[in-house]
Amino acid sequence: MAHDLLDAVRSGASGPELQDIDLPTRFRAAFTRKDEVGIFDGQTDKDVRKSLHVDEVDMPELAPDECVVAVMAAAINFNTVWSAIFEPVPTFAFLEKFGRQGWHGARHNLPYHILGSDGSGVVVRTGSGVKSWKVGDKVVLSPSYVDEEDHGSYDDGMMSESQLAWGFETNFGSLGEYCIVKANQLIKKPAHLSWEEAGSNTLCAATAYRMLVGTHGARMKQGDVVLIWGATGGLGSFATQLVKNGGGIPVGVVSSEEKADIVRAQGCEHVINRNDLNLGEQGLRNPKAGRILGEAIRGLVGEDPGIVFEYLGRETFGASVYVAKRGGKVVTCGSSTGYKHEYDNRFLWMRLKSIIGSHGFNYHEAVEVNRLFSLGMIHPTLSSVFPLDEAGEATRAVQTNQHIGKVAVLCGATGEGQGVDDPALRERIGEDKFNLYRR
Repeated sequence: MAHDLLDAVRSGASGPELQDIDLPTRFRAAFTRKDEVGIFDGQTDKDVRKSLHVDEVDMPELAPDECVVAVMAAAINFNTVWSAIFEPVPTFAFLEKFGRQGWHGARHNLPYHILGSDGSGVVVRTGSGVKSWKVGDKVVLSPSYVDEEDHGSYDDGMMSESQLAWGFETNFGSLGEYCIVKANQLIKKPAHLSWEEAGSNTLCAATAYRMLVGTHGARMKQGDVVLIWGATGGLGSFATQLVKNGGGIPVGVVSSEEKADIVRAQGCEHVINRNDLNLGEQGLRNPKAGRILGEAIRGLVGEDPGIVFEYLGRETFGASVYVAKRGGKVVTCGSSTGYKHEYDNRFLWMRLKSIIGSHGFNYHEAVEVNRLFSLGMIHPTLSSVFPLDEAGEATRAVQTNQHIGKVAVLCGATGEGQGVDDPALRERIGEDKFNLYRR
């Protein structure tokens, strides 16, 4: 039974003890169904609670380079929302394409898609080719799914043509009692964090790390002024900490005083409430938005930002290009308000600015950002937690922007606060650091 092994994991059984317990043939998970791809056609409100189901699914066969992880907690990201509304394309198209890559890919091409690209848990099985991980290891999961036989991955995992987003472009994601991952997705769990705290960070935090700190992004240095849009969002909440921790000067943009208070509590001294900019009905698409925003930034820090942390896209991109200083960088990883951007190119070429496209992160970057969590130098930004049976509600909260920071889902864990192995470090850091987004 699925619960025999899960119960052993919950009770802290050793690796050999877990190995001796049969792996269940079925387990509970949150998934979409291929036969429901068109259910939102013609609808304005595409409510993900209608398309996300929680029920039993089959345990897949394990490949030699893979592990089975008993998922204690997972997190909701925007790719879960996109999957559940079947846009911009149904993810079953990804699974069909993957399914043409031999038997290992064919396992993923199913009439259901188990979602989830963030998580934490315990390794309960390893494939015959796995060398560095063993049953009983406590881990967090990186969503970067890279083929180690692709030569591009040896320059940078994200340059691999076959690179995929696990739980979005592959099946068997984290929103279930078990998941299937490649061994090069595993990272040692920060010992002082609970399951839900540890399982809610990697996708957003490592994305922000690559954008700001890693060698493939803006390469922030001490003293750099960094403008951060959506400073309490999943990405922005980690960007703010990375800038502050790395000796930069973060300027956070938020949409309310409540959010401004949270950002200040994270150590970001300079905060702009976009509602105070008086941009009228056009908002940040106002032709004068860049000038007005630039004046506000200079009023706080005395200079223009050297780096603009962008992921909102259409609504903000014109202002981002405008406000970056001469020779500055706009680093972008998304376009949540629209993909087609408009900006005045004169402010880019005549002032020698650059736009850096950034997508995901490689394994090394995922490990490095989790090391910062383990050292207590940056912290989770968890705001709410749901049980697995309410995965649809959790995804709906993200879909409708009813959240700040990150939203977690308890899968194998029976309650919040479990999984902490280093309470002394936690006490030294202070509980207030872990609860800023849960006030």
